[in-house]
Amino acid sequence: MRLLLLRHAKSAWDVGKSVGDHDRPLNRRGRLAAPLMASYMRDKGLIPDIALCSTATRTRETLDLALPFFAPRPTVRYARTLYLAEWSALLNAVRELPQANKTALLIGHNPGIEQLAVALAFHPKTAAERARSEALVEKFPTAALAVLEFEGSDWSVVKAGAGRLLDYVRPKDLQPDAGHEE
Repeated sequence: MRLLLLRHAKSAWDVGKSVGDHDRPLNRRGRLAAPLMASYMRDKGLIPDIALCSTATRTRETLDLALPFFAPRPTVRYARTLYLAEWSALLNAVRELPQANKTALLIGHNPGIEQLAVALAFHPKTAAERARSEALVEKFPTAALAVLEFEGSDWSVVKAGAGRLLDYVRPKDLQPDAGHEE
């Protein structure tokens, strides 16, 4: 089973006080980064069967920009409980996924999404795994993607330390002019 953890793309902070945090949209850089990451996922064969997404505007827009790259199109579930959720709540949402889904995408927010990725990844063994883990721990910027693999056929096996970090990629890894993310 594979779990794809994607932090929402860069959001706009200049939308004024009339828009609350939940309703902040993506900015220009975010609208470029989301399809860039989805294209990478498609090219690597990381097509989710199901996508869990926070109800925040920036996560929904990130998913909307990614969906055209996924064929077949995944089942999509939006949940308000994923909005700014702690990593343990995100983990519970993953553990409740139907067994039929072998690849799941979770689009969320920091710090929860980063903490979940760090918690799930077991101690790296190879130099490549160590490099990915170190980069992940250093920073999980907007539109970053962590790909974790788990042994078993049921999402209930997903727990701290049980995942293997197969990949960790940021927009600037794919396109250097994507800028520095926060």
